[in-house]
Amino acid sequence: MRSFVYLRAVANAVNLSTATGLLLAGLTRTHVEKGPDGLILGTGYQPKLPLAGAFTVGNVIFYRADRAFIDSRPDLLVHESGHSTQYAWCLGLPFLPLYAACAAWSLWRTGDPGSRNFFERNAGLALGGYRALPTIARLPLIRNQLRRFALNKSRENNTH
Repeated sequence: MRSFVYLRAVANAVNLSTATGLLLAGLTRTHVEKGPDGLILGTGYQPKLPLAGAFTVGNVIFYRADRAFIDSRPDLLVHESGHSTQYAWCLGLPFLPLYAACAAWSLWRTGDPGSRNFFERNAGLALGGYRALPTIARLPLIRNQLRRFALNKSRENNTH
């Protein structure tokens, strides 16, 4: 194993994110097997959440599909491997609320949770099946709503 992937595997073992992924696999009866670069592949994940076809917890990559699908999509494996590295950067499970905040930001900015999500962009948008959508100009809408509200309040105060 290359020193980088060994370091990532050790970091995710120490920060307990891989243990959490293995616990999730056990609780959901997801089949796990050894994958490349110190990763663990979980196949046939059944619960409805998260909605994604693949997601990562530590060094455990969960797929709703089977191993044949994984082997046919090496780009997706590279993308999810990037998320494994991000767990190490975030010292484990703090990745989850940070990811959620970035997904909320992306949803606000584009209407899509991945398009402007720092973590998805860093792992490779296209590799994960995401598209870079244009941003929605929300601030002018908010400013206009606040102006209307202020004008209405001003008119109410002037009539009393």
